[in-house]
Amino acid sequence: MFAFYGSIGIAVVANVFYHVAMKQTSERLDPLVSLLLTYLVAATTCLVAIPFFGRLSLRQNIAYLGWPSVLLGISICFLELGFLLAYRAGWNLSTAALACNVAVGLLLIPLGLFYFKEHLTIANGVGILLAMTGLWLIGQR
Repeated sequence: MFAFYGSIGIAVVANVFYHVAMKQTSERLDPLVSLLLTYLVAATTCLVAIPFFGRLSLRQNIAYLGWPSVLLGISICFLELGFLLAYRAGWNLSTAALACNVAVGLLLIPLGLFYFKEHLTIANGVGILLAMTGLWLIGQR
């Protein structure tokens, strides 16, 4: 039960801190220099945490690395750059992440259905329509 709800709880709490930190990053600071320090801290945090979370040693894990890790690294860089630039452009803390996550969720539906063979229920369909309506309402000024 903890793995199911606890994992999302960790992601939610981390996301709150993430967006507050992004919103508070100085506009004078080059965004890529900011991300460089961010990744150095993240790499250090991962190295320290591996013994507590990993089932395999760092050396054993290296054998399983591949293109998904590279794609994830590139994606994370541009995700963070996008949010940093969005906040600098005037997006509100209260709506930027919500708008982005709803849009991402909507774009992932076809991928989930056709590539991963997932299924939607009627309740999911209603939720999708509500999410689309919410995204439209967020976009209204």
